[in-house]
Amino acid sequence: MTDLEFLDQAERLLAGVEISSDRLNDDTDADIDNQRTGGMVTLTFPNRSQIVINLQKPLHEVWLAARCGGFHYKFDGTHWMDTKGQGEFWESLSRYASEQAGQSLLFKP
Repeated sequence: MTDLEFLDQAERLLAGVEISSDRLNDDTDADIDNQRTGGMVTLTFPNRSQIVINLQKPLHEVWLAARCGGFHYKFDGTHWMDTKGQGEFWESLSRYASEQAGQSLLFKP
C-alpha cells in the first residue's frame, strides 16, 4: 500500500468514526463528544472516559486507545484488522465504546 492509499483509507475510517458517533448521538442518549484534530479523533463519554483513534502514517496503521488497552490496525484491502489477531476495527470500537458508555453502541462505517 502506498502512502497515498493509506491516507485515503485512513481518512475514510476517521470520517466514518465521526459520522457514526453523530448518528449514535441522534439515535440514542449516548452523548458522545467527538473531536477531530488532524489525524486523531477523540471520543469522550459522559463519564469522562475517552477513546482515542490516531493515524500512524509511517507504519500505515491506525491506533486505538481505550480504557481496556491500546490496539493497532492495518488495512487488509477490505477491513482494518488488529495486528495481533484481536478482530476488526468497527467491531472492536463498538465493544470498547459500549463498555465505556455503559450501553450497547454499534459503530459502523
